[in-house]
Amino acid sequence: MLGAVRSDETEENGRINGIEDDVTETPTPERFAKSKEDEVDGSLLISKHLDVVRSETEDEAEGTRLTRKYLDVIKNDSEEIGTLAEIDEHIAKTEKEKSELLYRREISLHHEPEMDESSVKKLELDADMRRLRVLGNLAEENFSRGYKMFVYPQVVSPGQDIELLLNRSLSALKDEPNILIMGAFNDWRWKHFTVKLNKTNLNGDWWSCQLYVPKEAYMINFVFFNGGDVYDNNDDKDYFKHVEGGMDVKAFEGFLLEEKRRELERLAAEQAERERQAQEEKRKEAERAAREADKAQAKMEVENRREALRQLMKNAVRSIDWHIEPNEFKGGDLVRLYYNKDSGPLVHANELWIHGGHNNWNDGVSIIGTLIHSKRKDADWWYVDVVVPDRALILDWVIADGLPNNAYVYDNNHSQDFHAIVPKGIPDELYWFEEENRIYNKLQEERRLKEEAIRVKAERTAHMKSEIKSRTIQKFLLSQKHIVYTEPVDVQAGSTVTVFYDPSNTVLKGKPEVWFRGSFNHWTHRNGPLEPQKMLPTDDGSVVKATVKVPLDAHIMDFVFSESEEGWIYDNKNGMDYHIPVFGGVAKDSPMHIVHVAVEMAPIAKVGGLGDVVTSLSRAVQDLGHNVDIILPKYDCLNLSNVKDFQFSWSYHWSGTEIKVWFGKVEGLSVYFLEPQNGLFWTGCVYGCSNDTERFGFFCHAALEFLLQSGWTPDILHCHDWSSAPVAWLFKDHYMNYGLSKARVVFTIHNLEFGADFIGKAMAYSDKATTVSDTYSKEVSGNSVIAPHLHKFHGILNGIDPDIWDPYNDKFIPISYTSENVEEGKRAAKEALQQKLGLKRAEVPLVGIITRLTVQKGIDLIKYAISRTLERNGQVVLLGSAPDPRIQNEFVNLANHLHSTRGDHACLCLTYDEPLSHLIYAGADFILVPSIFEPCGLTQLTAMRYGSIPVVRKTGGLYDTVFDVDHDSERAQAQSLEVNGFSFDVADNAGLDYALNRAISTWYDDRDRFNSLCKTVMEQDWSWNRPALDYMELYHTACK
Repeated sequence: MLGAVRSDETEENGRINGIEDDVTETPTPERFAKSKEDEVDGSLLISKHLDVVRSETEDEAEGTRLTRKYLDVIKNDSEEIGTLAEIDEHIAKTEKEKSELLYRREISLHHEPEMDESSVKKLELDADMRRLRVLGNLAEENFSRGYKMFVYPQVVSPGQDIELLLNRSLSALKDEPNILIMGAFNDWRWKHFTVKLNKTNLNGDWWSCQLYVPKEAYMINFVFFNGGDVYDNNDDKDYFKHVEGGMDVKAFEGFLLEEKRRELERLAAEQAERERQAQEEKRKEAERAAREADKAQAKMEVENRREALRQLMKNAVRSIDWHIEPNEFKGGDLVRLYYNKDSGPLVHANELWIHGGHNNWNDGVSIIGTLIHSKRKDADWWYVDVVVPDRALILDWVIADGLPNNAYVYDNNHSQDFHAIVPKGIPDELYWFEEENRIYNKLQEERRLKEEAIRVKAERTAHMKSEIKSRTIQKFLLSQKHIVYTEPVDVQAGSTVTVFYDPSNTVLKGKPEVWFRGSFNHWTHRNGPLEPQKMLPTDDGSVVKATVKVPLDAHIMDFVFSESEEGWIYDNKNGMDYHIPVFGGVAKDSPMHIVHVAVEMAPIAKVGGLGDVVTSLSRAVQDLGHNVDIILPKYDCLNLSNVKDFQFSWSYHWSGTEIKVWFGKVEGLSVYFLEPQNGLFWTGCVYGCSNDTERFGFFCHAALEFLLQSGWTPDILHCHDWSSAPVAWLFKDHYMNYGLSKARVVFTIHNLEFGADFIGKAMAYSDKATTVSDTYSKEVSGNSVIAPHLHKFHGILNGIDPDIWDPYNDKFIPISYTSENVEEGKRAAKEALQQKLGLKRAEVPLVGIITRLTVQKGIDLIKYAISRTLERNGQVVLLGSAPDPRIQNEFVNLANHLHSTRGDHACLCLTYDEPLSHLIYAGADFILVPSIFEPCGLTQLTAMRYGSIPVVRKTGGLYDTVFDVDHDSERAQAQSLEVNGFSFDVADNAGLDYALNRAISTWYDDRDRFNSLCKTVMEQDWSWNRPALDYMELYHTACK
């Protein structure tokens, strides 16, 4: 090899023009260019030996001049070094001699100071001459073989300087006066540079520059150009030179990821500092505003009090009924106040007391003393010695027949009180100046204490939410432990993890082999899928294991299992695949765009649980970093008080009518309200019109038209129940081919009892379908509209919004509480509830019922539960109403009967009352949910959030969330939970009796167990933390 960069060392696909976005561009080292000016004019640091030859400077010690004779040696001495092996030998020898020379020079100058600099320079020149001879021979050899360029040394290593030479006459730049090299390292991904080449004095048209090869390099990529638009880029393939002995491509990828990690940490720290500074500036601005407000309030209070005191002073004249001795006194003086008992209502009192203060009772009652009977004979005079307060401008008092809080008869000067001016009191202006400062400081301190309390509460709230979320993620990771788990449980990017799998609980049970197949980042990782890996046996029976290296840019781990290397039978978790989050990586999950099309949304258009789910699920997914929008009809009955920034946006026409688009924020979510001008939603209600099918069908079509005309390209269209089911088929039949092809349709069944035909059609058209609990999905799996689509049907439990339902920050309950003070909090709430509803304030079990009064909710069981609770001397509170007038009348009659017979123990509130529902959840000991069927149910989840114990029937989501204290320990442990309530199977009085009696008996007979249960249920997480992760898995699966 001659060190040439040949055409076989080039990229086949042409020059790589860009640099990856995730790679930090590092400035060219200083050795590439001397200064910014060098970069502008293209000058170059030329190697030392060429500088010496070209400069022809005079050797001062020798008195001679370096002349062309050295070059003659190069030109005419080709016979001396002829073979490639000899060239390599001379290169090595030259380098070695130069190193030895430098070492000898250092030693000589230290030990032989008499050795002059000229001798040392001559030794250096000898070594340089050898090097120049090698370069000359390399240049001639490469030219003779038609190679236009070469590098020196021939083997390029990381961390060294190299010289790169180009023969201009063989290049596309042969007529150009300026030659530059533009390049980078490692496939154009690292440290870009541009350097000017200079003409050498070697034989031929050779130009050279010096480059430093960084330690991270495995390849040099470059082209030559004239500084303008004329290039020599190796026929569009670019030049490259391998770097030996350094990183390989894989190691460099790891290095880049580490660099990115450090960069992300730096950016995060900078962002955190910016946010801290912004928060600090915001705090200072708030403090400035608060100071001004407090100053203004102090000034106003002083002005009001000063005017009131002026009026008192006008009326504070000496009376025949009292007087003070001496006449002249000041603050701190002891004075004697005389009172004529005969003059007022105390004429028959046996003792007299003064209750006094000063400055219009500014500090309340501060003077208390008993009056003594005087020996004066002109009237029935009594006196008391009083010390005048230091800052008193006026004294205030009344006379009574006893101490404060024990007196019965007062003389208060006909309700005007007695007042006396302090003749030598503190100067008026000084007093009010000091008083204004005192009030201001008091306001500031009150504000500080209030803000500190708010801050502490907010920090504690955030801490509790973080702890709950962390525990939920741990439970999420362990929830499949009977099938699959990892060690460690928390998978960290850049680490090695072991995956354990028990095929005995899957379709791979009994298979002789199990193979692990995986990837990362929802199967989209840049390295592609991992090689299939045969899992190894463990000491734990049927459990097998595989070890996986997790890359630094992973944010989620994806895997399935198969019976062989080729695949055949798979366990892919019913089409969802297995996924485990990866923590600490440099890459994050790309945000998805989810659009919900729904006809309900809490709290602005809520009828049932559907509205709660739309809001809470959207908030939870948005909190995970995704983009969520909601499209809703603009009913004329919307509760707009809960919509922020509500405004008209634009309008469009469809189906012969104008549709106005309004925008607002609801619970932090972006909501688009569609208002067709044909009046379909000007009906004063959400449901209940004879043409509901037409109304909601029109809305679904209008929503898709809105998306199309807006130019949106969402990833997910999520529709709910029969009312927005048409989105599924309208999208697939009409809009999928008109610019919305990216979207996938997810359909959720909240209640199969309504609109089964529409639900069946949406099931057929949707990409994925869900219902609101796992048990309910099994209960309805045999339904004719569900059964054909079980392959894409999944049960995902609903959650509740922990910000809306939060006993620690609930304005509708008397005191805040957590699991740590649940007894105190619930006791105060029960007392407030009893007082509000006129119940007897008694220490008895209180059963709460919050429900819509429909057959589904078990209205007959509710009636029985009321009577059974009263029989056991408990109290019952029911909140709810019936859409069916007949059922409503039944409960009105029951409410009237109970009010007249057991009004101190029962109260039925047959209406909707959001604040009262919060108080019932907090004040009740038990919440009863005896549903005949219940797809999910949010009542029992909210009850547990407030420390109330659920009593439920085992159906749907009630079965999935309530674990009977006497029967479900094993089932609860399988889900990393504890038992949390009372349940029954059969929907009859005997079944209900079994659960309700056990609950009430626990309250009466084992209060410690009951209180412990209240604490337990409060600490369980029934929020959207876990369901939101399940929905994100579903969304990603739908988009595969």
